[in-house]
Amino acid sequence: MAFAAGTQGNRVAYDITGEGDVDLVLIHGITENRKFWDPLTAPFAETYRVIRVDLPGHGESGPISKYGIDDLAREVKAVVDEVGNGDPYVVGHSLGGYVASVYAARYPVRAVVNIDQPLMLAAFKEQLEPAEEMLRGEAFGAVVGGMFEGFMAPLPDGEKERINSMRRPDQDVVLGVWDPIFALTVEQLHALVGELLAGITAPYLAIHGIDLGPDYEPWLKSAIPQAEYELWADSGHYPHLLHADRFVERVTAFA
Repeated sequence: MAFAAGTQGNRVAYDITGEGDVDLVLIHGITENRKFWDPLTAPFAETYRVIRVDLPGHGESGPISKYGIDDLAREVKAVVDEVGNGDPYVVGHSLGGYVASVYAARYPVRAVVNIDQPLMLAAFKEQLEPAEEMLRGEAFGAVVGGMFEGFMAPLPDGEKERINSMRRPDQDVVLGVWDPIFALTVEQLHALVGELLAGITAPYLAIHGIDLGPDYEPWLKSAIPQAEYELWADSGHYPHLLHADRFVERVTAFA
């Protein structure tokens, strides 16, 4: 099985596995890196040419001046432009799900899969705002660590240990990504998300392991009419790792 690794423009680290005709781009979550996809890479590489990226400020990638979602999507696009073979199939988890969604709104894709990233950011703002002062101070590490510990609850202990051993919470990066959540009003966030999602015309699949309530699916389909929504109940924030075989099968069938 073919494997290659590199760094786009001395900035974004990536690797490529497999020799399929279609590129599958895998985008990790905040504080994570491309190796979080290790359990899924070989199964996907049986069908696809798998491109895994480290988002700027994560893993082996260097920093950038701004961490807006458009900025992150643009960096992923630069990798695809450099090493890709046509329009990719883009899959993202958590922050990566948002980046994948914006990528699909801005650039051509075959399809996009969003893993457990709610796009109703106004709700996230309400959850995050009470912790803003601590996140900007010395309690940053403890607050972020507590958040992700809860997200991993359903995973086996060995997988929790693997994830925790690789996580890199960089305060400047995390606050840079979350800056619009703090800076914009609920109304501004709602308008921003609506404008972004309106550009998505490709097939769109949202897989969630945490129940977002009865209003989320109708809202998502009003924003992305072709969207398919699936709740993998009681799977936590990592349904793709908890149900790896099911996830590979679903993503492959969806495309």
